[in-house]
Amino acid sequence: MGSGITDADGHPVPVTVTAGEAAPGAVAAGKTGEAGEAGEADRGPRVGIRLSPPAGDLVWSCTPAAARELAAVLLRAAEETENAPGERPVTVTAGELRRGDVRDGDRAMTVESARTDGSTVHVTWKSGAGRSWTQAYAADTAITLKRRLPGGR
Repeated sequence: MGSGITDADGHPVPVTVTAGEAAPGAVAAGKTGEAGEAGEADRGPRVGIRLSPPAGDLVWSCTPAAARELAAVLLRAAEETENAPGERPVTVTAGELRRGDVRDGDRAMTVESARTDGSTVHVTWKSGAGRSWTQAYAADTAITLKRRLPGGR
């Protein structure tokens, strides 16, 4: 399975991340000491990132703190992208709900699980704040979704 990262032409780009490598001789972007050496903040263990597009490898490294900062920025961008309004909401019956479906509305509510018990569906929702609760619906109740992940149950 690929990383889902592509180059400008849509070709898959393999990504390799390594932990704990020694600081490279190259200067970290924007943090230089005298004579082009890495600054004090850039010494010590590094996180390595290698992207291997068809045009040739790109190799970067950063401090663990910078890696956490990058991960946080990527996570926020992913959430904003996933929560952006799509083409239009989709309506499904409660019996068709599946893990990852996001209910349409002012507050984010994601399906954690859905279990059918005869004509009743027990849906466990999770809020954007991390709270979970279970609600029961008739199996044929219409539920409007903001986002539906591809695939089956």
